[in-house]
Amino acid sequence: MSGFDIKELRKRMDGAITTLKNEFLGLRTGRASASLVEPIDVDAYGSKMPMVQVGTVSVPEPRMISISVWDKGLVGAVEKAIRESGLGVNPVVDGQSVRVPIPALTEERRVELTKVAAKYAEQTKVAIRNVRREGMEAVKTTDGGEDEQKKLSDDVQKLTDEMVKKVDETLATKEAEIMQV
Repeated sequence: MSGFDIKELRKRMDGAITTLKNEFLGLRTGRASASLVEPIDVDAYGSKMPMVQVGTVSVPEPRMISISVWDKGLVGAVEKAIRESGLGVNPVVDGQSVRVPIPALTEERRVELTKVAAKYAEQTKVAIRNVRREGMEAVKTTDGGEDEQKKLSDDVQKLTDEMVKKVDETLATKEAEIMQV
C-alpha cells in the first residue's frame, strides 16, 4: 500500500463487518433458514466448497432445511460437514438429499449461540485491528512531518473506534435476537 488512504482502510474495515453480519445470518434462532447452512464448507473433490456449490438449499417448512445434493457421492460429505459445523443439529440422509430438522432452542443452546456470536465478533475486531495496524504503518511512511502524521494516526484510531463500536452494536442486536423466546 503506497501512501496512505483512509478510504481504503474504511472499506476494508466495513468488509470485516459485512463478513460478521453474514456469519450472524448463520446463527439462526429457532427458525430454519437457508443462510444457516450456506456458509458451511463441504469436503468435495479434494477441496473445501461452499454448500451452495454442491447442492440446492431450500426451506420446505419453518423447522426444516433440505439440501438436494447434486452428486450422489457427496451426500455423506454434506451430512458430515453439517454435523461438524457446530450448529447443534442432526442431519438426516434421505436418498440424494439431506434434511436438517431445526430443533426449538433450549436456554442452554441460546447461551451457546451467544458465545459463538461473541467469538465471531472478536474475530472481526481482530481483523479491524490488523487493518488499523497496517494503516498506522502507512502513516509512518507519509510525507508531511510529525503534525500531519499525528493527525492521520488520530484519524485511523477514530475510524478503528467507530468500527469496533459498530461490531459491539451488531453483536448486542444479535444476542438480543438469540435470547428472545
